Order: sequence, then structure tokens, then C-alpha cells
Amino acid sequence: MGNEVTNFNDILKNSFLNESMFGNLSAIDILLGLLTAFMTGAFIYFIYKITYKGVLYSPSFNLTLLIMTMITALVIMTISTNVVLSLGMVGALSIVRFRTAIKDPLDVVFMFWAIAAGISSGAGLYLLTFIGAIVIGIVIFVLSRKKHTDIVYLLVIHYTEEANDEVKRELQKLNYTLKSKVVRKKHIELTAEIGLKIDNTSFMDKLGELNGVQDVSLVQYNGDYAV
Repeated sequence: MGNEVTNFNDILKNSFLNESMFGNLSAIDILLGLLTAFMTGAFIYFIYKITYKGVLYSPSFNLTLLIMTMITALVIMTISTNVVLSLGMVGALSIVRFRTAIKDPLDVVFMFWAIAAGISSGAGLYLLTFIGAIVIGIVIFVLSRKKHTDIVYLLVIHYTEEANDEVKRELQKLNYTLKSKVVRKKHIELTAEIGLKIDNTSFMDKLGELNGVQDVSLVQYNGDYAV
């Protein structure tokens, strides 16, 4: 009677030793998964290239997105054939640390997109991979082409103390936010954030004509760095 009693540990052990826990992938399944990952990664590569709005386009990062999609698919196909191996791989991947700084938040979106596409490709969900890629690609493309009513710029002015009042008077005519002001031996550097609906920069000529103003610079600003 005692030998017939099966506890939870025995069930778990028998489950892991069962042959059904180990699967095999055919060469066709592997090629289809990698081909789907490659096609989706190439589509992500194309969308990233035509919608990039940052300071400096990085071909190496874009290529990384394509390769990441294929590698993720390969990892998913590997762990899907062996439950024991999947647990070990999860532990191995948990110690990986990526220290590369991501300057553009949209780059993180593309990285998650590449990983998600690789997961669905490796799991054999080819229709989901293609439909998801098309829908996400259209959304990113449409939003990237949307025109903003206000374009934000940084206005940098170098002037002496004698022009301080006149500079303030001219700045009051603009919708500006003071970002920084540095004073060095009666020489002042003022940085202000302004929003312009059209490319009307006539105010720069007025500022440049003031006595004591040395130079006036205007650069586009996206929230993190100037363009």
C-alpha cells in the first residue's frame, strides 16, 4: 500500500524525465523560423532607417536590431525543445548586463519590437509575426510623419551687462523659458527655450543689432540634446 503512494516530488521528477518534455525541431521548422525572423528584422531595419529623427543615425545599431531578431528566434527555438535547458538558459541570461546608454527613448521601442518579433518567430507564430510587424510599422511611420505645431529651439545669446535691459525687453516679446544664465566678468551667456510655429527668425536680427550683443545662436532642441 505504501509503495502505491505517489507524492508531488515523484510526479515532478517523472515529468522532467518523460520523453515528451524533450522535443525535436525539423530542418524546415528551423529554416522557416530563421527566415521569418530575418524578413521581420529587415522590415524593422527599414522602418528604423526612414523614421529616425535623432542627431546621428547609427547603421551599426540598426543592424543590431536585425541580428537581435534572428538570435532571439534561435534562443526561443532552443528552449522550446527542452524544458530543463530552458530553465538553465533563463538563469544564464539573468546575469547578462547591458551598459550601453540609449539616448533616444524610441530606440528602446525598436529593441523590444525586435525581441518580440524574434520570440514569435521562434515559437512558430509566423502569421502573428508578420501582422504585428506590419501594424507596428504603419503606426510608427504615421506618427513619425506627423507635423508638430511648435518646434522647440534653444536661443543662446552672448552679451555684456550694458545690453542686459534691452535683451530682456526683446525676450519678453517671445514665448521663452530661461534655461541657464552664466556671468563671466561682465560678459553674460543666456540660454532660453523658445517655441516657433514658423521659421520666423527676424527677432535674431533685432537682438544682434543691440549694443553690447556679441552673437546670437539658435539651435533645434528635442528635449535631450540640440540638433
